[in-house]
Amino acid sequence: MAQKPSIPKGTRDFGPIEMARRNYIFDTIRSVFRLFGYAPIETPSMENLSTLMGKYGDEGDKLLFKILNSGDYLRGVDPTLLADGGDALHLTPKIAEKGLRYDLTVPFARFVVQHRNELQMPFKRFQIQPVWRADRPQKGRYREFYQCDADVVGSDSLINEIELLQLIDEVFRRLSVRIIIKLNNRKVLSGIAEIIGQPEKITDITVAIDKIDKIGLDAVKAELLERGIPAESIERLSPIITMTGSTEQRLESLAQALAQSPTGMKGIEELREVINATEALGLVAGLELDVSLARGLNYYTGTIIEVKSRDVEIGSITGGGRYDNLTGVFGMPGLSGVGISFGADRIYDVLNALDLYPKEATTGTQVMFTNFGATEAAASMKMLKQMRDAGIRGEIYPDSAKMKKQMSRADALAIPYVAIVGENELAQGKLMLKNMATGEQQLLSVSEAIDAIKA
Repeated sequence: MAQKPSIPKGTRDFGPIEMARRNYIFDTIRSVFRLFGYAPIETPSMENLSTLMGKYGDEGDKLLFKILNSGDYLRGVDPTLLADGGDALHLTPKIAEKGLRYDLTVPFARFVVQHRNELQMPFKRFQIQPVWRADRPQKGRYREFYQCDADVVGSDSLINEIELLQLIDEVFRRLSVRIIIKLNNRKVLSGIAEIIGQPEKITDITVAIDKIDKIGLDAVKAELLERGIPAESIERLSPIITMTGSTEQRLESLAQALAQSPTGMKGIEELREVINATEALGLVAGLELDVSLARGLNYYTGTIIEVKSRDVEIGSITGGGRYDNLTGVFGMPGLSGVGISFGADRIYDVLNALDLYPKEATTGTQVMFTNFGATEAAASMKMLKQMRDAGIRGEIYPDSAKMKKQMSRADALAIPYVAIVGENELAQGKLMLKNMATGEQQLLSVSEAIDAIKA
């Protein structure tokens, strides 16, 4: 029995309509990146595992897709490592030297270090490519998905953060998606950890409180206890991460709570500058200070950004932040950067849920020519060439088939116009243009038909 075709869990096929919709999203994001002065780069799908390992924390390392060495990958491996299924930790580096990239940020850091002599600093780049994670697939979470990143490295200025917030606002304005932009600052989180007497537990604290939206305060408290944070520290933390009020009121409350932490106060000062300057420029989106926002990643050092849709329940659709020493792991310390990543797949789900695609973004062929034989087809192809030269997307039915069969193709593909060239039309050097929506037919010259289709 023939094998039933399938694809790996957490991956998807995209047909023509889906691709038209995805390209609308990518084209929108790409045009805004360029509007703000970002230049495109690409990096390979696979990187050396040594580049990827240890950059995303222990959890991230487990989610890396490793690529087996080609050829006899077990040659030279100590047989004791293979006993009892092998110790993955020690076996993996011997049989897999490469892995699929987990995000675009670490490959970007590698790129900057490798090409530093050719780059103008500050360097502003964007990158739109797929990434892979060996995650458990679920709604809105895939094993293969696209990221659309923009980063600027080689500058400490908060102008970069302010510009990126405007860029986010412009992308979602063009896509007609209502969003809320949440902001925090890693220095504020460090200040909180200091104030509650647990500065060395900063990572444990941030990983736990980052989940407050998903699992609620009580579950976060339980997780913090499990991670070895004393109950009295957790009690001091609770009012800080659940504070309410306007952004200004939250900043005031934070400033009082963190008055004894110079690091925390520096974070508040940075947040205030970014929020005030961004709001002064005018945003469509709302800005909200969210002290629980940590995004769980180890490399943020300043501003942290997360974007949520107001109208669709889904995870974050864009996120990012400031990192001060990402290239340090590749031997180039002291290079500060800030970047954001648009989650194209989740944005796609949001636009689908709200049906926000403009009609022209998803229309394919505009006109189909019929085919009634060699002579008629030759004349049709000449006319079709004139139409394509005028920028009209067109095709010809390749076989001389019954009229009904040709029309049903145009119908099935929602092609708005059919151009009929039979004996009579041929004799007059014209075509019969049929509007498939109204059924109306007009005998027109090619240039008149071009005007009619464009109108």
